[in-house]
Amino acid sequence: MSLRGKTLFISGASRGIGLAIALRAAKDGANIAIAAKSDQPNPKLPGTIHTAAEAIEAAGGKALPMQVDIRDENAVAAAAKKCAERFGGLDILVNNASAISLTGTLETPMKRFDLMFGVNVRGTFVCSQACLPYLQESAKAGRNPHILNLSPPLSMKPRWFAPHVAYTMAKYGMSMCVLGMAEEFRRDGIGVNALWPRTVIATAALNVIALADPKRARKPEIMADAAHAILTRDPRNCTGNFFIDDEVLASAGVTDLDPYAVTPGNKQFQPDFFVD
Repeated sequence: MSLRGKTLFISGASRGIGLAIALRAAKDGANIAIAAKSDQPNPKLPGTIHTAAEAIEAAGGKALPMQVDIRDENAVAAAAKKCAERFGGLDILVNNASAISLTGTLETPMKRFDLMFGVNVRGTFVCSQACLPYLQESAKAGRNPHILNLSPPLSMKPRWFAPHVAYTMAKYGMSMCVLGMAEEFRRDGIGVNALWPRTVIATAALNVIALADPKRARKPEIMADAAHAILTRDPRNCTGNFFIDDEVLASAGVTDLDPYAVTPGNKQFQPDFFVD
């Protein structure tokens, strides 16, 4: 199946996994609203909403770059409205934007705590709330609407909390949105799911993970292809799931994952967090 003609609203799509998902949808001819803060080039973080828009257009999609702080509910509501007006509706929301700090309780400044909760939990809720009326209209029109959160399976094992309890709570907050909203909007025919990688993914986020080894990582394209497989499913039969990227691809018949490896031929990948 294809995402041709579908409209996606993706938070944090100026780089990394968010951009990879956007580019995969663009290959189908989708419309992409890029909601991110990066308006000007940053020497430490490559990519802006404008460079992302150029790449999306070059890949075959239509782009709408918007500088948005997803912690600002008024800005998000305005962006969702602008997206729907530009493209004649809104079919898919990808809650990709995230903040990370792998610090213990005593080492986590409250400013960083607030950032993680503001972006990860509140941002996901705000974007979902703003886009849901348009997704409901999409469902009525039979356009198979989805919300996809890039968040992990829920687990109450202490080992996922002890080293970085603030970050874990913030990411699990995104997953709890999946758990609740999937059931809340099931009757509307809106699919709400989570997607998480089995291994570390080679993005700029690795710079803040002290022991991360990019050579043992996979490329963002594995998440993009897994997201595409989810977003082309019937949301009435695909909701409330906590997907892992390689399992999604296996179910779609993709068994050779070597093209996604940063180091060709590598079989010893560094596991991501939250996956047992």
